[in-house]
Amino acid sequence: MTRKYKISVLPGDGIGREVIPEAVTVMRTATSSTSGLEIEIHEFECGGEYFLKNEREWSEEAEAFTKNEADAILLGGIGAKDAEGKIVRLPDGNMAGYSVVIGLRQILDLYANIRPVKLYERVPTPLAEKGPKDIDMVIVRENTEGLYIPARGRITGREEGDLAVDLRVITASGAERISRYAFNLAMERGGAPSDGKRRVTCVDKSNLLAGCKLFRESFNKIGESFPDVVKDYAYVDAWTLLAIQKPEYFDVVVAPNEFGDIISDLGGALQGGLGISPSGNIGDQHAMFEPVHGSAPDIAGKNVANPLAAILSVAMMFEWLGTKHNDKSPITAAIKIRLAVEKALGTSNIRTADLCVGEWSKVKPSTTKEVASEVTKGIAE
Repeated sequence: MTRKYKISVLPGDGIGREVIPEAVTVMRTATSSTSGLEIEIHEFECGGEYFLKNEREWSEEAEAFTKNEADAILLGGIGAKDAEGKIVRLPDGNMAGYSVVIGLRQILDLYANIRPVKLYERVPTPLAEKGPKDIDMVIVRENTEGLYIPARGRITGREEGDLAVDLRVITASGAERISRYAFNLAMERGGAPSDGKRRVTCVDKSNLLAGCKLFRESFNKIGESFPDVVKDYAYVDAWTLLAIQKPEYFDVVVAPNEFGDIISDLGGALQGGLGISPSGNIGDQHAMFEPVHGSAPDIAGKNVANPLAAILSVAMMFEWLGTKHNDKSPITAAIKIRLAVEKALGTSNIRTADLCVGEWSKVKPSTTKEVASEVTKGIAE
């Protein structure tokens, strides 16, 4: 019996309104070409631009459906500027759209932020001596604790000036479940590019911070249940050096929230930029997928944004749905999308401006729609 998956699509702001519609077209094409797969798309406005018009971040209908009915969520970039060029903010100072991005992570308990770092053929990387055979890791970031919990503030009126406080929270249970996710993921992969070993690297600052000491203790505890996976360690500052020197050594990398956020952008650079970097926010029951690049208001409306991160986020979404529901059809659709992306990058000069560097610097940049159309064509063939 064919299962129908309900997808909440939230284009958001800026280039999200350009790349997400193209990703939806790819999603529909992959669905129609895959036997036994059916989707029902529900699209809603949200974010800063919606807030400017409606004084709320999204509609009650959008919020209710996304939280209670959607099988998965596809989110675009969040963040808009007002007529004066200032970031649109809520009365509490948070960016308009905060409750959509951070709120959903907390309310739906999307504790694992997953960022694949994979270099495709004919995609430029700043590492001159490295290629696709060297760069294929996954960064697993704890997504609900750390410095990003809403426990912060400023104390004014002191003689010496303002005092700002950000509370960092790490729990054993939170560290254990993200570590377990990372080890399970390593068991599903083929190992590190350099030696084929299944390896999980714990990235922290346990030589100094108490929370990181707890994080590493929890990592070690969970790792004992995975004898076929190598437990590995790196302090976060050292990891940034090692990732550039020998990215091929890394397989799965797990880190607390704020450190994972930072190092995953470095990973994005290794794989060719944020325009080609997908991500997933995953919990036990719910998941939200989004391109890493954000709303990029400076290039919004110009039809130049790279849609591949959004398209690859759709592939991640299908893969998660298939795994969660033991359904081969979404996994088949995910494979089709990834193969079409590989083909588009590997056999054509259809590429957006962010990829027209190095040996491709003389290639005329393609538009957002042209790149998405090339991927769609690859699925349909």
